[in-house]
Amino acid sequence: MEVPIRATGILGFTFFSLLFFICTSSPLHNLFISNAERRIDATSHIVKVYLTLKVENAGSTPTSEVLLAFPPTRVDHLATVEALVTKGKRKKTTLVRLDVKPTELPDAPNGAKYFTIYLANPLNSGESTTLEVLYLFTHSLEPFPAEIGQSESQLVHYRDSALILSPYHIKQQTTFIKTPSSKVESFTRVEPTNRAGTEIKYGPYEDRPPYSFSPILIHFENNSPFPVVEELVREVEISHWGNLQVTEQYTLVHGGARHKGVFSRVDFQSRPTLSGASSLRHLLARLPPRVHSVYYRDEIGNISSSHLRTDSRKSELEIEPRYPLFGGWKATFVIGYGLPLQDFLFESSDDRRYLNFTFGCPLLETVVDKLTVKVVLPEGSKDPSAVVPFPVDQHLETKYSYLDVVGRTVVVVEKKNLVPVQNSHFQVYYTFKPIFMLAEPLMLASAFFLFFVACVAYLHIDLSIPMLSVRGVNIRYGCAKIKPISKCVSDMKETKLSDPADPPAMNDSSNRSLGG
Repeated sequence: MEVPIRATGILGFTFFSLLFFICTSSPLHNLFISNAERRIDATSHIVKVYLTLKVENAGSTPTSEVLLAFPPTRVDHLATVEALVTKGKRKKTTLVRLDVKPTELPDAPNGAKYFTIYLANPLNSGESTTLEVLYLFTHSLEPFPAEIGQSESQLVHYRDSALILSPYHIKQQTTFIKTPSSKVESFTRVEPTNRAGTEIKYGPYEDRPPYSFSPILIHFENNSPFPVVEELVREVEISHWGNLQVTEQYTLVHGGARHKGVFSRVDFQSRPTLSGASSLRHLLARLPPRVHSVYYRDEIGNISSSHLRTDSRKSELEIEPRYPLFGGWKATFVIGYGLPLQDFLFESSDDRRYLNFTFGCPLLETVVDKLTVKVVLPEGSKDPSAVVPFPVDQHLETKYSYLDVVGRTVVVVEKKNLVPVQNSHFQVYYTFKPIFMLAEPLMLASAFFLFFVACVAYLHIDLSIPMLSVRGVNIRYGCAKIKPISKCVSDMKETKLSDPADPPAMNDSSNRSLGG
């Protein structure tokens, strides 16, 4: 019995040793961050975070993944995460973009959410690399107070942590927070903490274990407008006759502190720097070059307060709403324009056509809660597919327009929580036979031909019915008119019968009826 017991003990010891080796050799235990610097830009309603990490591999096996951790309350406001790696030394350094994807871990403490950065080359044991990470938050500035008057300044709350939330041990870290002005009502102190002008510095902090967190609250002035597009529907219609028509329907709202009281136009125009400092007065839309037929209107009609500037590289449309937007106010409008098709439609190597267009909102410094891009393909297009550089929702629809028979295929792409950084190009591929371009001209030609044939036939065909007359009866168009019997008897008496073979003579009344 001693041999089996001894063998069982050896197997158990081997299993736990292997489990301990796997746990200690996982990437979470192999890596540590020797230095981390975080800079938070809170000067606008889109909070930008620049994170520099120096990652070192202290394990014995190479690794090619680095994890980023975020609190669960902030993931819903996370718009995008980008990562770059620094290669080279001194003046020959270059930045290489890395893939970043969301990751689920079963043992995440306090519901933390993760993103995985995939390194271009595996990080060997004893090596280090420097990562440049950018992530943006929307709706992270909370107006406090929630309502302000026309002449009051806008104050906001910003909540974060003085320590960087990370699944790795951080030897040294520092956080800088930049505010739009030096007017800071209050801020949480986590020593060492320093404030100079518009910048608050937290740290440096040393030897912090994984998942360290220290909440902070900053109350400061931010009079920049908060333009938020609650819903944007962009329709891009392709016409193979040489035009690309774009129609954009906006539902815009000011996401800052709500306006209270009565709006005074006199104060707003006489004191523009004091009255309505946080109001939204104008917007700037960056359109593609060679744009034409631009219009800007709402439900009332055309809005003339717009200016278009074009050159060979870009087109800028500066628009002003019918009224300035204060916190909580909304405006709906439509922007439309045409573009030359040859600048955006190309042919791939497999004989498929594809549209290369921008995905996002042309308005600068705006947050889009929901974006819907509809690409209307020509009738007869088949096998459509969209290629977008980030996760989106896709489906197909059918639209009927002039002279359509089976309808046009519409590729619908939807995404929520969009920021200007994500205004990148996307492609829509489809197959199309040029013979389908003759469908509408042939339909028009056939319709006109049939119309003229019908006109000629109508003018040359006599559809009238001749009138027949019998003694005492007048028949016309199939209807009989019978004389009274007394009249017939009197006519017979007055008639002279000359020859039975001859036809009876007609009286004057019969002649009149024939003529009539």
